[in-house]
Amino acid sequence: MKIYDISLSLNNQTEIYPGNPEISIEPHRRVPEHPTNLSKITLGSHTGTHVDAPRHVDNRAIGVDKIDLKKCIGQCRVLDMTGVEDGIKIADLKKYNIKQGERILVKTKNAYLDGDAADYLANIGIILFGIDSLSIKKRGGPDTRPHTSLLKKNIVLFEGLDLSKIEPGEYQFIGLPLKFTDLDGAPARAVIVTGSDPVTI
Repeated sequence: MKIYDISLSLNNQTEIYPGNPEISIEPHRRVPEHPTNLSKITLGSHTGTHVDAPRHVDNRAIGVDKIDLKKCIGQCRVLDMTGVEDGIKIADLKKYNIKQGERILVKTKNAYLDGDAADYLANIGIILFGIDSLSIKKRGGPDTRPHTSLLKKNIVLFEGLDLSKIEPGEYQFIGLPLKFTDLDGAPARAVIVTGSDPVTI
């Protein structure tokens, strides 16, 4: 078994999506003045590698603590979208013959998911979609379907993955958001695993 960490590192230099709160990590207590080290962390709910919960787009929907963790653990496919210059379109996805119940991660050069493509994936019925961009939707674009079409069907969204060193193919995926009550999203640690032993929960 080999484990690949596909999470972004969190520090005061971590890139933040425009308009989101800046991350701040500073000492709160330090040895030897205190018996232990303790840090103060301030960050937004969509910082670094993170999960979008349905509440991100609907105040009445479930928060990140209610996401079905079975969707966050299991077989996945990493698709090579590095040739996509702008938004990922339906045609870019169709060649991969995506099936209901799949977990799909896309490796890009900072692309986004087109609204029609989001509808396409939602209609197929995938259970998880991950992207290496900090947001699934076009920055500043008016089309919110990349969020709404997927989240309204309780499809788990991972944004800010680090797939830069990952080859396309099949893996086992494990990605668990922090358990903030009723929150719209939360940072997560995500890994993919190779090997013959299945990962289950």
